[in-house]
Amino acid sequence: MLKEYLTIREIAGPLVLVEEVEGVKYEELVELQLPNGERRRGKVLEVDGDKALVQLFEEATGVDVFQSRVTFLGKGIELGVSEDMLGRVFDGLGRPIDKGPDILPEKRVDINGNPINPYAREYPSEFIQTGISAIDGLNTCVRGQKLPIFSGFGLPHNRLAAQIARQAKVLGKEEVFAVVFSAMGITFEEADFFTSDFRQTGAIERAVLFLNLADDPAIERIATPRMAFTAAEYLAFEKDMHVLVILTDMTNYCEALREVSAARKEVPGRRGYPGYLYTDLASLYERAGRIKGKRGSINAHSYSDHAGGRQDPPHSGSHRLYHRGSGHSFKSLAQKRCVTSH
Repeated sequence: MLKEYLTIREIAGPLVLVEEVEGVKYEELVELQLPNGERRRGKVLEVDGDKALVQLFEEATGVDVFQSRVTFLGKGIELGVSEDMLGRVFDGLGRPIDKGPDILPEKRVDINGNPINPYAREYPSEFIQTGISAIDGLNTCVRGQKLPIFSGFGLPHNRLAAQIARQAKVLGKEEVFAVVFSAMGITFEEADFFTSDFRQTGAIERAVLFLNLADDPAIERIATPRMAFTAAEYLAFEKDMHVLVILTDMTNYCEALREVSAARKEVPGRRGYPGYLYTDLASLYERAGRIKGKRGSINAHSYSDHAGGRQDPPHSGSHRLYHRGSGHSFKSLAQKRCVTSH
């Protein structure tokens, strides 16, 4: 039976400190009920004895220290998965934002998932056509591969991401292809561009979009790519589809990690990023690949803006985790005039 706590001791921004708790786990989902009956959600960032630090997905305005009730739900963040997700647009926490009905899920899955066991991996092979000549001709993308694209300040890498999303395909009449598009920390104009482009070109019919806006909470931004990979794993390994996961912009994701780490008062690493940045990125990228005995595959394209230079942790972290030499620089693609419709 779930317990309600009236033991909030401190509120600092979106962080809520709850004392005298029992059996609380890291990353557990939390529901906070305000005195007026409004409910807000968050997750556990840290547990120390009988104290739990909770970060809300929304602002803490209106939270009363003495009258607000906190309930720990005993589970992590979950995504309801179904083939009906194709053609839909969700926010960073998997809630529909396209004015369509709620998804009737076949099941609910914890978004944290697990990296693919190296022994169970199938070697990446078989061509995925992106429609970008520099990629298809010089650094071919194959099923089960991870391919980073490093951009620079002011370059329109979002246009390239949208172009690949609408043009990419696998060869073969019996192959089913889908795109899971995850945008993190984007502006409203960029979100409108992506949704409009997908709808106008018809690419929305085979795509699942997760859009996290710049004014959304940092904790939601951290969940967004995990939502994308959870949806991709369901479509690839249970529905036998070949799935292209597009992640943009991973720099915004890394900055959200830095913000949450600073809120937890952790010892910072290089340029203020947490010391576990590379481990966190690996927990995402290693969910892509092919599994022996499964027809489907997950291919990951990540975009990062390395305005801080090649030694900026988001850039160097992604570069280390991918196979060396397998990435593309957007600057070189732009110079070759490859970012145009075929």
